[in-house]
Amino acid sequence: MPFVFTEQGIAMLSAILKSDIAVQVSINIMKVFVEMRKIMANHSILFEQINRLELKQIEYKKEIDTKLDKVFDYISENTESSQKIFFDGQIFDAFSLLVKLINSANSSIILIDNYIDINTLNILAKKKKHVNICIYTLKKTKLTKTDVENFNKQYPELIVKYTDTFHDRFLIIDENTAYHIGASLKDAGKKCFAISLLEDFTIINSIREHLKIQSIEQTSA
Repeated sequence: MPFVFTEQGIAMLSAILKSDIAVQVSINIMKVFVEMRKIMANHSILFEQINRLELKQIEYKKEIDTKLDKVFDYISENTESSQKIFFDGQIFDAFSLLVKLINSANSSIILIDNYIDINTLNILAKKKKHVNICIYTLKKTKLTKTDVENFNKQYPELIVKYTDTFHDRFLIIDENTAYHIGASLKDAGKKCFAISLLEDFTIINSIREHLKIQSIEQTSA
């Protein structure tokens, strides 16, 4: 039965069916098969090109799918968490994250921390070149004018200003990204603390405006 619908099948069928109509239909069908064979022979290159195009489309789709998977994986791996907690003893992990945040700055860093020392500068030294730093701290800070001058010789530019109106620590990157830090940078990881991203830009502006009013610049050691 499957062979009925082939050219040979039609020829065999016409030998059985004797009516004029059946014979004529069989002849017409065979002519169609002949024409189809001619078309396929004359356009073999075109069909080959179509097959190649289909294969290329399949390969291109696979390539796009692979690239999209990589993009989604990268986004998943690099999406910054809004909060990170460190337990006591995770000194290196805390240091690594702080260095990453410092290094993410492209123009400016503002650090509000009442307890600053050389260890703080060691972290800030990981900044990119030409990124300016402004530290807001207490007047009784252990950081001296000489420390600042020595830092600026190698990693300019650092400015220290005094304020006593802040209890918590804040890190502001490029004036538009801010973090609330539960420990002084110099003590990060020694005890359990958290770093939280401040997502409300009005809070960041409020902090910056408050700093302009409630601070004075370091002038002596």
